[in-house]
Amino acid sequence: MRPEDIAWSPGAFSRRGGPDDVRLQWLGAAGFALEHRGHVLLVDPYVTRAPLVRALLTRLRPDLDAIARYVPRADAIIVSHTHFDHVLDVPEIARRSGARVFGSRSAAALCLVSGVSADRVEIVEREAGVAPPEHEVGPFRLRFVPSAHSRLVLGHVPFPGEIADCADIPMHAGAYRCGAVFGLEIRVAGRVVYHMGSAELIDASVRLRNVDLLLLCVAGWTASFDLPERVGRCLAPGAVLLSHWDDFLRPMREPARSLPAMQMPRLVERLSVAVRGVKVGTLPLLGELWL
Repeated sequence: MRPEDIAWSPGAFSRRGGPDDVRLQWLGAAGFALEHRGHVLLVDPYVTRAPLVRALLTRLRPDLDAIARYVPRADAIIVSHTHFDHVLDVPEIARRSGARVFGSRSAAALCLVSGVSADRVEIVEREAGVAPPEHEVGPFRLRFVPSAHSRLVLGHVPFPGEIADCADIPMHAGAYRCGAVFGLEIRVAGRVVYHMGSAELIDASVRLRNVDLLLLCVAGWTASFDLPERVGRCLAPGAVLLSHWDDFLRPMREPARSLPAMQMPRLVERLSVAVRGVKVGTLPLLGELWL
């Protein structure tokens, strides 16, 4: 099964363009843009998509043209964790748009050293046992749920640790340490959307069921024990949009192509068994649906 074999057509999730609808666009990797009543929320926006040689051998810089073209507006930006394919573009987008940034201490350090004003950077990292923080951005109500990164590299989290010293920006890809990881609960226009930027979750932290749409990272899901079944128990989603299955080393102008070993047919099958009646799908790169 190829990603396009399970793809939803743009607008197929529900009616399109009504005053109460929420527009969702996939930006590739774990990135999404949600728009409602003129307010734009970005989650893990990464549109630079540096090619392999550059990612391995050079210090990474945001692609300013790609940012201007694909993410020209934002009221808020959420960073689920601080690997480069989630956070590299965030400071530049924030500086251009004036958006507020919500993320870990590592995300805050990157933004501050990159010139984002401190009054627009919000650290949502909390000590264990403290209730997850909640914020409002226009019509969006946000809850930041402690989570974890899948151990997808020989049983280990890639580039673990914090970004404590980022004065040497631009940095190599490996310097973008994971930092704290969050699941994101989004409530807007009577819908509940949940974003998983990595294929793992902390079951006891979620405390949420009957999610309308789950934005589920595919990369690394086989390294997380019983992930489809745990997703079903913890979130009981009515629909699942698969993300972070694409080769993010290819430019935005090219169609999405699956990374190797994603095992998407197996994931779809297990999700369908774990959650009766669930809709599972993908979108083309820059494709959209309406909630």
